[in-house]
Parts: sequence; structure tokens; C-alpha cells
Amino acid sequence: MAKKRTGTDKEALEAAARDGSRQKYVLRLYVAGITPRSQEAIRTVTAICEQHLAGRYDLEVIDLYQQPTLAKGEQIIAAPTLIKKLPQPLRRFIGNMANKERILVGLDLRPRASAEVES
Repeated sequence: MAKKRTGTDKEALEAAARDGSRQKYVLRLYVAGITPRSQEAIRTVTAICEQHLAGRYDLEVIDLYQQPTLAKGEQIIAAPTLIKKLPQPLRRFIGNMANKERILVGLDLRPRASAEVES
């Protein structure tokens, strides 16, 4: 038997939906030195964050040459690699960060359907 939603249940769901769109994102971008590819990845990811997540993200850029032990702990096999820690689910983007649409879909900032239409 289905449970009937009360007004307070509906309000709680609406509040959760509003809060969900304001969730804090925790991102880590792993790069290998100060190469043109690393610099482009940093620029691209920072621009996406500023445009779509302004005021609600933490982006940590980690140079694997400076902190190689972090690569082992996170099982980084290539750079650049972007990891979305929060909100769940955890996601990884490996390699070229130039495809902004792919990153937006992976960060759940765009629906998958729109990405498929544009591809």
C-alpha cells in the first residue's frame, strides 16, 4: 500500500530539491607540472566552476610532481585527472579537459540528453 504524501512531506521534498541544486562540490584536479596541457586544464575547470558553481565549490589543484604520493593514494594513472568527490557519486575525468559539455554532464550540471543531442 502506497503512503499518501502529506503537505509537510511535499514541502520537505521541494526543500531537498532546492538544496540539491545548491550542494557544495568538492573537486580535485591532478596535473603533471606546469605544462601547457596542465595550464589549459586548470583554466577550463576553473572557468566551469566559476560559471556553473560560483560560491559552492572547493577546487584543489594538485601537481603530481610536487606531491607524487597523492597519485598513488587516488590511483591516478594519467594527468590531467579531475575527480568529483562530492556530491556523490564519485566521478573521474581523465585526459583532455577541453570537452566542457562532457564535464558538465559528468558533474550533473547538464542533463545527459542535451549532451547526446549536441554530440
